[in-house]
Amino acid sequence: MHALTPEQYARLRRLAQAWTRAHLRDAKASLSFNPRLAADALCFQRYDDSVLGEQLVGALVTPVSLWLVMVSADEHDSLQEAGARHQLRLPSGDYSLETVLLGEEEWCRRLVLLEDLSDIANRQAASRLAQQLMQRVMVADEGGEGGA
Repeated sequence: MHALTPEQYARLRRLAQAWTRAHLRDAKASLSFNPRLAADALCFQRYDDSVLGEQLVGALVTPVSLWLVMVSADEHDSLQEAGARHQLRLPSGDYSLETVLLGEEEWCRRLVLLEDLSDIANRQAASRLAQQLMQRVMVADEGGEGGA
């Protein structure tokens, strides 16, 4: 497994910052808003998608939710249409991702896995949750049930 490049890490930071700019104000009004958390792109790794080519797959933790996220490994990839769907095939199963725009230039494909993180104690606990998520989706499901 190859490490991400500094440019890819910078892109993931911009993704989290874009979520904050686009959603933080509205998120604060949510009953599930957790002021102990901030948007953070975690546990990303390279993934070769059979349709889209090299991608980065990981978790986006926000003060209200946890997303499974995929972005192109090429930061110069063109802006995608909001609402477009893509089937992500991971070892644990297939996941239907929706393209969402986070401002004028940032976008990602995502699947919301948890919609309420209000009981997460701190950012370290959110990071552990993201790690557990990625361990589960990147390993084959022995029960044969697959993904979402």
